Amino acid sequence: MTAADVQDSSMDMMMDNLPQTVDPTTLTSRIIQSDSIQREDRTNDSDNDADDMQMDGVDQPTFQKLSAHAARGGKAEYRRIRCPAHRYTPLRENWEQLLTPLVEYLKLQVRFNTRTRSVEMKTSRHTLDTSSLQKGADFIGAFMVGFEPQDAVALLRLDDLYIESFKVTDVKILRGDHLSRAIGRVAGQDGKTRFAIENATRTRIVVADSRIHLLGSYGNIRLARNAICDLILGAPPGKVYNNMRNVAKRMNERY
Repeated sequence: MTAADVQDSSMDMMMDNLPQTVDPTTLTSRIIQSDSIQREDRTNDSDNDADDMQMDGVDQPTFQKLSAHAARGGKAEYRRIRCPAHRYTPLRENWEQLLTPLVEYLKLQVRFNTRTRSVEMKTSRHTLDTSSLQKGADFIGAFMVGFEPQDAVALLRLDDLYIESFKVTDVKILRGDHLSRAIGRVAGQDGKTRFAIENATRTRIVVADSRIHLLGSYGNIRLARNAICDLILGAPPGKVYNNMRNVAKRMNERY
């Protein structure tokens, strides 16, 4: 018998030992482990099952959510937002609209200090959320830079809204009439350019002298900022309108 015949006979014996057909109803794992690993895994599984059985018979403790007042150890937190001179009259006229969400929704104590001309907020034992004070400060801060209360209140309801501020001179160094013309290009005739950018990017824009404030989500602020920077750098408004039209079309398709 030759070596080839011996090899053929051994292969035939191995093939005989293998199953001729695979049962599709039988699921087998493709992970092959040594005996020692399998014994160790079985031991760990039995220990975990025993721990689970012991924990099932014990009542699990339930803890109530800590209020903002209790989380600080009973100490109150304060915030003070100074009111600019040009926002004093709008603050007085819209005081009730600003006070309602702060007191009823965030459960904060609010007052206006006439001596320092600033809005002061404080947490109390009724304040539930630890982030209420920061949300309230952002809400009042948005109103102080020029946003309407209806727009600023979105900061209390949505967590993915931000405010970004920059100056026209941060984009390009301009002085005198050149600066005035750049601001005029951003605003447009009767605010048409600003409204077009707001509607296309779903943001809110405030042009306060040479400062520009944007309110919206991160991606939308980026789109609006790029359009405003193009206007400051001297791009024709018609080209910006065309870009905003394309942006609005893409956003409508996305949402």
